[in-house]
Amino acid sequence: MNTTITFEDFQKLDIRIGTIVSVSEPEGSEKILRLEVDLGEEIGKRIVFAGIKKFYKPEELLNRQIVVLVNLASRKFFGEDSGGMLLAADEEGKPTLLILEKNVTKGSKVR
Repeated sequence: MNTTITFEDFQKLDIRIGTIVSVSEPEGSEKILRLEVDLGEEIGKRIVFAGIKKFYKPEELLNRQIVVLVNLASRKFFGEDSGGMLLAADEEGKPTLLILEKNVTKGSKVR
């Protein structure tokens, strides 16, 4: 389904670049990884849970820059709040992380 939104709707999204500073595997989860993402001075560090465990090893993600939707309402996973959503391309159910052309300042806004 392709739903059109207005430019004003798009402006409500707070999409930032963050650096993954730690990755762990919640006990008992087959799909979820727990990421601690540094989103720069303005926002700080956030915990983000992502269903990418089957596709990425924790060591592949450490220190990698990712794109995060930071103003999504929090949701509990394994007793913790997930403070955002990692953005990835979805090709036939397989997530592919968005890769930046070069490293940018943590917390940079995506416009």
